[in-house]
Amino acid sequence: MAASRVTVYDVGPRDGLQNEPEILDVDVRAELVRRLADAGVPGIEVASFVDPRRVPQMAGAEQVVAAVGPCPGPIRAGLALNERGYERLVATGLDEVRLAFGVTESFNQRNQGAAVDDSIAAARRIAARARGDGIRCAVTLSVAFGCPFEGEVDPSRVAEIAGRVAEVEPDTIVLADTIGVATPRAVRSLTEHVVELGCPTGGHFHNTRNTGYANALAAIDAGASVLDASIGGLGGCPFAQDALVGNIPTECLLAALKQRGVELPISNTFPNVVSINSLIAADYS
Repeated sequence: MAASRVTVYDVGPRDGLQNEPEILDVDVRAELVRRLADAGVPGIEVASFVDPRRVPQMAGAEQVVAAVGPCPGPIRAGLALNERGYERLVATGLDEVRLAFGVTESFNQRNQGAAVDDSIAAARRIAARARGDGIRCAVTLSVAFGCPFEGEVDPSRVAEIAGRVAEVEPDTIVLADTIGVATPRAVRSLTEHVVELGCPTGGHFHNTRNTGYANALAAIDAGASVLDASIGGLGGCPFAQDALVGNIPTECLLAALKQRGVELPISNTFPNVVSINSLIAADYS
């Protein structure tokens, strides 16, 4: 059954900037978050609590959160890959941890140096800790539709992993098409399965083959209630070179959802989009 209400997360300050060649100052990254909040985005990935030696664009995550300051309105989320990242994140006072791991051994080893089973176990522990700490927890299953190292991913394997994660009742399970190879039929089928697990379900779609919008709408038709997007389509994965085009632009996704009659807890005009894009461009000049 199609979702009637959708929460859109702008992942630009995290997934968007992590793949850019320029390393932006903490104050610029914080200003981007504030402008997205002012525009009415209901969820924002503020920072990534990963090793800055591997992703230098995300260095200073704690400083970014502090520079953003009080930010009433949106869910302020951060990415973590393991319990060390979670401990850093929870100390900042963010509202949500978005824990991500790959569903294939090759990707997960390259992305976070762990076996998939170990990452599943960590996700289960972190979801329990987050509940005790009073913050939201979303678990993202990366390369859920295709892996840059192993190719096509067996949907039954993804479904099995989703089932193990769903047992600990995270706030959301997000299916990520990290390299942009999913098709609407595959998205609809896998999303329907995760929705049947009783866990709110989301989608994170890259637009590598210009199918990102169709996949997002297929996810909504299948019952997903959360979608990721990135201002101006910024983004990609530094550990998946096939993900060259990046995320669905937030402004375009909102327009597509509006045309479908989906209820959005966000301004229909997304008024600050021009100034946000100008902010990013100015810092590159």
